Amino acid sequence: MYAHYSAGELNIYLVKCLRFSVISLVLTLSAFAADHIAETDFLLEDLSGTPHQLSKYRGKWVIVNYWATWCSPCLEEVPELVALYDDRKGQDVVVLGVVFDYPSVEAVKRYVDDMLMSYPIVLGNASVIQQIGSADVLPTTYLYSPQGKLLKIKRGIVSRRYLETMMR
Repeated sequence: MYAHYSAGELNIYLVKCLRFSVISLVLTLSAFAADHIAETDFLLEDLSGTPHQLSKYRGKWVIVNYWATWCSPCLEEVPELVALYDDRKGQDVVVLGVVFDYPSVEAVKRYVDDMLMSYPIVLGNASVIQQIGSADVLPTTYLYSPQGKLLKIKRGIVSRRYLETMMR
């Protein structure tokens, strides 16, 4: 069947088939993971020791924002998240910041203080990733509906306007 192809052509064909198979597997697993993540009732503890459980925030929009102290785009979106949280925290919005790849807890606390981050901050780890999802790209924002369902995963910068549009 493949006799008229050279060894090089067959190798290229096999590599392309393998690449496609791997991509298909990754997409399938990603879809499964997204369904699983959407059904998860996460439980996170912030820097002050306060627990944050998704099911306790029913009736509110929950924004989980992954960031890092060295991440320039993260720095850019912080004022937007602070403004949204400060304006709507007592009403219908919860913002949780999850910091990854940090030099020390003290460095995180200094950064949070310098940036006037008024929303709760959680130290990112394997448990957070298992409960919520990947931190492959920073920033990444997970938006949960008031019913506790994962509505959107946004990789890259978010603005207050973007989030408010999504929450309509």
